[in-house]
Amino acid sequence: MNVYDIAIPGLEGTPAAVLDQQRGRATLIVNVASRCGLTPQYEGLVELADRYGDRGFGVVGVPCNQFMGQEPGSAGEIREFCSTTYGVDFPLTAKVDVNGDDRHPLYEALASTPDADGHDGDIRWNFEKFLVGPDGVVVQRFGPKVEPLDNTVTSAIEASLPAQQG
Repeated sequence: MNVYDIAIPGLEGTPAAVLDQQRGRATLIVNVASRCGLTPQYEGLVELADRYGDRGFGVVGVPCNQFMGQEPGSAGEIREFCSTTYGVDFPLTAKVDVNGDDRHPLYEALASTPDADGHDGDIRWNFEKFLVGPDGVVVQRFGPKVEPLDNTVTSAIEASLPAQQG
């Protein structure tokens, strides 16, 4: 399945082309929350987007309020928090469910990918990360506590970057 074919609107309800705009790029998709102990991972996500952005890489944040209500804000509040607190300028999607009966189709597609420990299925917590290749196929899953700048993440990103046109 090509993840980039899945429609999910932008945070402010913009057309559902957030993932389509990543087509041809390696993309780290992360379910995010503003009031979580892992929220400082935004710093690493911003650094990854800056470090690899001109090499065909992007980050997409997917706000989710399913884990102890840690993303309760409106779209405007989420955008304000992310941009002023962490300088987030990568795309954020509409707030969605990542588990349960109302799980968004994006997470239906992602959840079957196991992480390095063999965990697949339900998303365990905020900041679970999925690396998607330029072809839209999931490359790797990283648990919530794996920091964005961890060598396992950066190595996987580097291996997944699209070939440079020269």
